[in-house]
Amino acid sequence: MALFSRFFKHTEEVPRPELGTLLEERSLPSDLPGLAELIKDFDHFSGPERVAYLDAVAELHQGGVALPEPWKFAQYEVLPELVPHWVGEREAFFHRPYCEGLTLRVRLGDHRLTQAWAVLFETTMEEVLDQALYNLREKAKESNFDRLPSGIYKSAFHDPFAGASALLLLPEFWDHLFPGQNHFLAIPTPDTLLVAPQILLPKLLEATTQIIGTTDQVLLATLLTQVEKKLVPANMQDPHPIAQPQRELRQLDLLQALRAQDQDLDPSAEGKAGPMPLGTLRNNQGRTLTYATWTEGGPIALPEVDLIAFMKADGQPLGIYFRQTLPRIHELHGTAISVWGPRRSRYDGFPTAEQLGRLEVFATPEQMKAMGQQQTAKSAPRPTTPAAANALNTPGASQPSTPLPANLRGASLGIQGND
Repeated sequence: MALFSRFFKHTEEVPRPELGTLLEERSLPSDLPGLAELIKDFDHFSGPERVAYLDAVAELHQGGVALPEPWKFAQYEVLPELVPHWVGEREAFFHRPYCEGLTLRVRLGDHRLTQAWAVLFETTMEEVLDQALYNLREKAKESNFDRLPSGIYKSAFHDPFAGASALLLLPEFWDHLFPGQNHFLAIPTPDTLLVAPQILLPKLLEATTQIIGTTDQVLLATLLTQVEKKLVPANMQDPHPIAQPQRELRQLDLLQALRAQDQDLDPSAEGKAGPMPLGTLRNNQGRTLTYATWTEGGPIALPEVDLIAFMKADGQPLGIYFRQTLPRIHELHGTAISVWGPRRSRYDGFPTAEQLGRLEVFATPEQMKAMGQQQTAKSAPRPTTPAAANALNTPGASQPSTPLPANLRGASLGIQGND
């Protein structure tokens, strides 16, 4: 009999809490606008499904977000959106990495979707994303590209919610524009998609930097290309004329992320005594390097830049050194900071003169001071390439916040490494 009882034994059904109980536990009103339409199938939900559903309702309500229409209506309105990867990490919305520097989100009108939306839609984010791409394809199927006087192509697609940059997700709209040639792309703003063959890279660079120079809302400065059906940064090697400008555009994207990150650091917990001066410097070979300024007197959340400019608390320059040689000061130990975006480490001490002497020098204290005096009388030297001239001038993306970085930015120094 025990054998038969094992076969015919039924698993006890999990209790299904009532709607009123779930609403009360989450302090939700029973007449919440839109709720009645969403819960028409509530009686068919299992216990765990009911709990998950009301948790999703509570998440949106507590976030001040109105409940959406049922999926049978909302599915026609969802659209994909590309944002810098650091924005995806910073904001609590669903996102999926798309290519280096970019991540993919889904929006419904003015709202960006979270997993809670998928629960209320009784579907998955996979299906929501597939539907968003389908909707974009349908919206853009009649769009075309305008040929600019330079020979590069610019997308003519316009939509109040899906910018032209989103067409990057649909290669069939642009990967045939220059048959038999590599395609290079730029999306400096959400409403811009530029495409060019390799021979027109200088024109693509010029157009990109002109756009960047007129906006403080840069989507992605870095130029992209397609390699084996995948989008990657266009990495040109020196002495290619685009190699250095592309390097500067990538540095602009990094500095933009670091400046936004700097505003979110907790001064007491993460080593931020104030806005960190950041920027770029040029070595004797014309190559730009990123730097951060470390001022004596408090903790620092040091990012993984190329150089560190050290200063005494009274503003006295102590020299500029390569960050990668910082481990030579074994007395200083950095602690990784848990924060979105580029990695940082907290340092609580400050190097002594003897410890600084162990590091590889980019500029001596005298050179650093002389350069500051020189730039007091005249503006900082302008970069020599179109990309540098525009990228390093982007509002909110490269302007340092103290006199020292403004003095240093773009200058050439004497004692440097080969990099």
